[in-house]
Amino acid sequence: MSSALRNTLRTTAVGTAALGLVLFGASAASAHVTVTPSTTAAGSYTVLTFSVPHGCDGSSTTSVAISMPEQIIAVTPTVNPGWDVEKKMEKLDTPVDNGHGGQYTERVDQVVYTAKTPLPDGLRDAFELSLKLPEEAGAKLVFPAIQKCEKGETPWTEVTEDGAEEPEHPAPFIVLTAAQAAGHDAVTPAPVPTASAAPAIAPSQAAADSAASSDSGGAGVVGWAGLVLGAIGAAAGVTALVRSRKTS
Repeated sequence: MSSALRNTLRTTAVGTAALGLVLFGASAASAHVTVTPSTTAAGSYTVLTFSVPHGCDGSSTTSVAISMPEQIIAVTPTVNPGWDVEKKMEKLDTPVDNGHGGQYTERVDQVVYTAKTPLPDGLRDAFELSLKLPEEAGAKLVFPAIQKCEKGETPWTEVTEDGAEEPEHPAPFIVLTAAQAAGHDAVTPAPVPTASAAPAIAPSQAAADSAASSDSGGAGVVGWAGLVLGAIGAAAGVTALVRSRKTS
């Protein structure tokens, strides 16, 4: 075997091994319970979608309990037809303003989805939670989740530290980004006129044009009436002349 052929085979083997590691890593990551936010902007309302891609070592999932960070006060779960949903509350040491003239005296500690029929290991489901994010850009919000199955359970509760390898059972988390500018502060640009656009007509000009059109129409009617009367008069004159000749 030539050295060139050996080098080619070695390069191919290394590339195949690297691709295998990448695919294995992607597969392992997709096997976790994950969270996908509709937005991560600090201070905004978001919908967090928690995905459950498999059971516990082949066993069907019976419930998923998602814990809320302490910064989260109120949560509105989306109804999932295949699951019962329950909010477990925790009393606050100090009431918090709810922004509507009242106060929160307790917060949502956990949201628990319980399967009406166990979710088979080979099927995926997702749960949506609507909530308001804290106004702390850069903050990391961790949502530990306990997945219970017909046989056993999986605690997705290990915090992924910055710069460290991902743990075996990482807890879902998001990192808040800078707050978005208020929508009402945006200025709507004026439309750009085009060559095909018809010029606007002022109300006074439109009224004048209408009056002129009416006057022109009236004059036309009078002119046609005069022509008709003239034709009738000419016909009457011819008739009288013919009669006078017959009489004479």
